[in-house]
Amino acid sequence: MSKHEILFSSDLEEDTAQWETLLNAVIPAALTAEGVDLPCEVNVLLTDDEGIHAINLAQRGVDLPTDVLSFPMLELAPGDKPLEEDADPGTALVPLGDMVLNLNRIRSQGEEYGHGPRRECAYLAVHSVLHLLGYDHMDDGPMKAQMREREEAILGELGMERG
Repeated sequence: MSKHEILFSSDLEEDTAQWETLLNAVIPAALTAEGVDLPCEVNVLLTDDEGIHAINLAQRGVDLPTDVLSFPMLELAPGDKPLEEDADPGTALVPLGDMVLNLNRIRSQGEEYGHGPRRECAYLAVHSVLHLLGYDHMDDGPMKAQMREREEAILGELGMERG
């Protein structure tokens, strides 16, 4: 049983239980791999192209769908850990932030990249967790390389290396 709490919501008609099961394993594993030992809370919304497009436009001013969005609650630098004082006094959990995953893109990109939707979902979840922990990839330099290296290392620990 994970000490982290992953709260799921979905605006889709489909049953998302298989995705929730996968994410309940991947997200805590990514937090553990990053040395986060305080109990944390992550909110996950499972949506489609239309849903993520609306959020991307409203929150970022970007009029396009995407595969994943991350909205961190804390201002961390890569490698920083949340602190006890970051925890919500009511729950004793550190609210790391929100993750929005587009199941349309997870399926299509999993097929496009040849590794399937489970690995794509795991990759995007790890990518999002790293954003919630302060990693960024807006440049094509060392920050992006650092983030990619951590993503692949964590996926390797999960047995989900690139095919």
